Amino acid sequence: MNFENSIKKHIVKLVGFLKSEDELQEILKRKFTKKEYKTFIAFEEGKTLDEIKVLLKEDEEKIEKTYQTAIKKLNQEIFKRELVEL
Repeated sequence: MNFENSIKKHIVKLVGFLKSEDELQEILKRKFTKKEYKTFIAFEEGKTLDEIKVLLKEDEEKIEKTYQTAIKKLNQEIFKRELVEL
């Protein structure tokens, strides 16, 4: 999975360049909850909602809410500062 492309398509305003793939993965693991991380990765890998339901053992509404929460976190200034190289 390409973390850089996945992050770029969700961040509204990005100033600077993103860090390396390994660093991005570590930051996402640290900043997201386990469910948010799994949900974000599953959606970005193109899995269907049914596959994600089986993976997380949650209903569609909770999965959508978790994904939206992850996207909101990505757009927080503090989060964005960690993703970008200075």
